[in-house]
Amino acid sequence: MILSEQYIQELLHKYYAMDISSIEKIQGYEDHNFLVKDISGKRFIAKASIDVSDPSFLDAQLRAMEHLVRKHDKINIPEVIFNLAGNGLTVQYLEETTLCFRVLSFLEGTFVGDLDTVPLSVFESLGTLLATMDASLEDFFHPAAYRFNEWDLSQVLNCKAHLHYIKDHEKRTMVDYFLLQYEMEVLPVRHQLRKAIIHNDANDYNVLVKNGTVTGIIDFGDMVESELINNVAIACTYAMFKSEKPLDNAVALLKNYHRIYPLTETELSLLYYLVAARLCKSVITSARQRSESDNSHHFVSEMDAWKLLYQWIKINPLHANEVFNKCCGYASVLGNETDDLALTKERKQLIGANLSISYQKNLKIIKGALQYLYDDKGNTYIDCVNNVSHVGHCHPVVVRAMQKQLAKLNTNTRYLHDSLVHYAEMITSSLPPKLKVCYFCNSGSEANDLAIRISRHFTKQKDIIVLDHAYHGTSTVAIEMSPYKFDGPGGAGQQPYIHKGMNPDLYRGNYRYGDDQAGEKYAADIADTIKRLSDKGTGIAAFICETLLGVGGQIPLPEGYLKAVYAHVRAAGGLCIADEVQVGFGRVGERFWGFELQDVEPDIVVLGKPIGNGHPLAAVVLTEEVAAAFNNGMEYFNTYGGNPVSMETGMAVMEVIEQENLQKRAKETGDYLIEGLKKLMEKHEIIGDVRGKGLFVGAELVRDRKTLEPAVPEIDKIVEQMKNRGFLISTDGPLHNVLKIKPPMLFNIENAISFLKNLDEVLTNL
Repeated sequence: MILSEQYIQELLHKYYAMDISSIEKIQGYEDHNFLVKDISGKRFIAKASIDVSDPSFLDAQLRAMEHLVRKHDKINIPEVIFNLAGNGLTVQYLEETTLCFRVLSFLEGTFVGDLDTVPLSVFESLGTLLATMDASLEDFFHPAAYRFNEWDLSQVLNCKAHLHYIKDHEKRTMVDYFLLQYEMEVLPVRHQLRKAIIHNDANDYNVLVKNGTVTGIIDFGDMVESELINNVAIACTYAMFKSEKPLDNAVALLKNYHRIYPLTETELSLLYYLVAARLCKSVITSARQRSESDNSHHFVSEMDAWKLLYQWIKINPLHANEVFNKCCGYASVLGNETDDLALTKERKQLIGANLSISYQKNLKIIKGALQYLYDDKGNTYIDCVNNVSHVGHCHPVVVRAMQKQLAKLNTNTRYLHDSLVHYAEMITSSLPPKLKVCYFCNSGSEANDLAIRISRHFTKQKDIIVLDHAYHGTSTVAIEMSPYKFDGPGGAGQQPYIHKGMNPDLYRGNYRYGDDQAGEKYAADIADTIKRLSDKGTGIAAFICETLLGVGGQIPLPEGYLKAVYAHVRAAGGLCIADEVQVGFGRVGERFWGFELQDVEPDIVVLGKPIGNGHPLAAVVLTEEVAAAFNNGMEYFNTYGGNPVSMETGMAVMEVIEQENLQKRAKETGDYLIEGLKKLMEKHEIIGDVRGKGLFVGAELVRDRKTLEPAVPEIDKIVEQMKNRGFLISTDGPLHNVLKIKPPMLFNIENAISFLKNLDEVLTNL
């Protein structure tokens, strides 16, 4: 049915005795709206709805508006204009359709969404108006308001079904993360919240302003019975649009709202998550409607919503809660120094003293959000060092996979379970074809221990070749083959069956940048070790090294190094073990596995850290030949290795890496970061070398580029100052002078730009 201006004019004359001088169709979300002027110059809004599924709800809207006007005759909402029969709703039953028609007074003003800048006075007056409305509706009842409404925040999880309409991986993951937070933070306490009939849509195109104050709230079309705080959350959401300091706008609104209609501390504690929920609903709906509609009104707030979402995830929820509490006169929710001192004291009493803790002023991290970490003081940090949270802290896909399986079953591998085989298939399909057999365990240390045990059994030899300064874990065997540990404080020294090869460091090693034969020369050192052992009648069980060196200094291996080393090792009957615990699963960008950068195929690959995104999971993958020899009659059983929860977790991590193109992202962001660091190196003499692949990056700091004197303790000051600016990094290398940068794979170009800018300022001030 086409509703022409002429037809609407006839309806107005027939049912309202209005003589119209002008009529103009204007945009609306669902209704057909018309701006009408009568012959006296007075303006009205005529709203027509065709085949409404629930006409009684239109009556509910009008009754609510009448109720508000009766209680406050000067309240800033449209006044209902009654027809000649004294009704607010006019219903026409036509041959094939039903038309519902109503007329409202016109409110003067400009939509908040059409303003470039909005003074805080607008949000102050909005808080006053909204509180007045909510208080007045406390005794309002209409059965039609007790309905399902997709925009009701209590129904927000329904929109998960439409997440796939958001095609951008980064955006989709962020939205999914916030929906997960709604599940975790809001659902468990929702039953405690006050409920009421609420307007439910004080968005930036439903709020009118003039001369710095709100002149009206329109459109009761989303009115519903829901949690009262949802109404406040929605208003706060749109109040924060287009602001560089969004919390300031929310405070202006909340303070005046609370003055008239007090909010509870529980309600305020959920406000951060409810704002996020409204933003999620908004952007998901826009993405879905983009595939179905060309109505520009459906997308009017989309860009602003995305901007606020990106701002929101950088705001510590505890900080937001503190700001909200403070403006409403409630107690602080932040941690304090007294609590910190007590916790530190208890830690010292109960936890081993050689368990280290980072930073001069220790951090108490209470929550993670993809590439961000939140502490108990309300601070937000960009995590630039936790490569264990490979696909991001609390990635919703991984969390839900763990939760689902944990609620179903967790047991050991003595029972058949599909996920054990499925995950093994996923891992082996990403590796060279000869690497076909998996053993699952719980940590990189345990996996390296097992790899050495297997190699010794296969070769009937005991001696192991490692690289100087290497680190392979904390088990007894792993420490024995980790010079970083056995040569360090408290170390027992080198065992006679462990042999150290040169650290193939192109910056300060024996063979450096510019030497095209450096890889082969460093490999010759391994060959010399093998020969010395052979001359004594001793063989080797294995050569093990990280495929990019972590503790050794964030060092990519020289070109051709592993190819030459593996040839020497295999000629001597040893096995080649690739320790991918730090660098695997796409982190290096160019390839999925670090050893692929060297164009080699190991006999055994060790996986850990990122494999479970923080869940204790590791794996040893080997050839069928080696696995067959290890199957010598002694059972290999690991109580937790290969359990269903771990397997489902591992599968989820692999799926996220593939579906979100994280390997490609690691290369793009990593290339940008490395190039940016190299530009800083041109400016700051203290940066002696920048190296890495993808998001495995190191910057070596020196006092003198000729002598290569390590810049210690300068590097420690830099790490502390970067922490104070919201960036968590660490140090590594034999001389503890290498900035270690290994963020979650969701670390993006914007994060890199901010990191480089702040590092530049820190180095300048240094």
